[in-house]
Amino acid sequence: MASLRTLFILAIALVACGAPDVGSFLRDPAPVVSAQTNAQDAVKQVIERANQAQAAAFNGGDATAMKATATDAFYTDLIRTNRELAGAGATKIELVSTEFVSVSVNGDTATAVTLETWRTTYSDGTSDEQTARNEYALALSDGTWRIESDDQATTTRQPAPATSTDTGVPTAAIASSTSSNWSGYAASGGKFTSVTATWTVPNVTATGSGADATWIGIGGLESRDLIQAGTQAMVGGGDVTYQAWIEMLPGSSRPVPLSVTGGDSVTVAITQTGASDWSIAMKNNTTGERYTTTVKYVSSNSSAEWVQEAPSVGRGLVPLDNFGTLTFTSASAVRDGAKMDVRALDAHAITMINGARQAIATPSVIGADGASFSVTRTQAPSDGATPRRRRG
Repeated sequence: MASLRTLFILAIALVACGAPDVGSFLRDPAPVVSAQTNAQDAVKQVIERANQAQAAAFNGGDATAMKATATDAFYTDLIRTNRELAGAGATKIELVSTEFVSVSVNGDTATAVTLETWRTTYSDGTSDEQTARNEYALALSDGTWRIESDDQATTTRQPAPATSTDTGVPTAAIASSTSSNWSGYAASGGKFTSVTATWTVPNVTATGSGADATWIGIGGLESRDLIQAGTQAMVGGGDVTYQAWIEMLPGSSRPVPLSVTGGDSVTVAITQTGASDWSIAMKNNTTGERYTTTVKYVSSNSSAEWVQEAPSVGRGLVPLDNFGTLTFTSASAVRDGAKMDVRALDAHAITMINGARQAIATPSVIGADGASFSVTRTQAPSDGATPRRRRG
């Protein structure tokens, strides 16, 4: 064994010769990849594979491509989404890019937020490219991550920033903001605790493909929350399907057991009954059938809406169908404890426009009763609604 004196002399010699400081190696060890980082990378890879699998399944017709990255329930949702995309006229979907905003892993569960850009091609040869925020939930099973849900309903219900537009329709509201997916009226400036209206479900022809959704709601105009209920028509494959539904963002919409068809008069009311308790009442005035439910929902109570919408499903857009003219009557809301009609609420009109900023659905002026107005479909093509996971 060397003496302490010998070791001291060797140390001095090493320093004099410019040898590296052994201590630096001890202070700066090589980076170690943590289990958390590995798990996050695995989650990212599953989401990327799942998106490619959905595109491959839709474009190739083999749904089994989606099984490896989805739970059984989400796999069923994906099949339905692809079927509805095809029914809406889409012929091809392509993932353009994926940006991961955040990934969080907690044991056997994980969440991830992405910004995804998808390109959709339609049977008429047109195509569009849209970017949407996706919020994923995943679960680890037998060592494999699988997607449980993918929610795109974050900010997609908000109309586009207000601008003044000349619709060119004589009966249209003179001053109107514009939106890529809404047409109707919205009121803000206070606390809204109830909203109601009556309308006749549009008779839509079975030619072509497209959809329309008619609804009332609270929130969503200047916030991410929105509780809503209404009716819709979906056109595809030579058929028209009508449905009544409710939705509480960011959750997906769900159909309710109230039969509706074109020409039926429907009355819908949404009323807050407690801090987070809401009553949703729907009546088919033509058949006498009713549906009522109570739901839990935290709302900003910041606005009320009466809207005709261009909905979409899954990754792609659904063209606005030719619904003709839809009329809302008895449209009112309770703001700051007082029930008022649309005019008294000083609600503003919203015109739906396409990507070329052409009006595709225009609201009329408010009727003499202060509680009625119409929304009319123009001849302009529908090509610009914002994508969101909606009724699919």
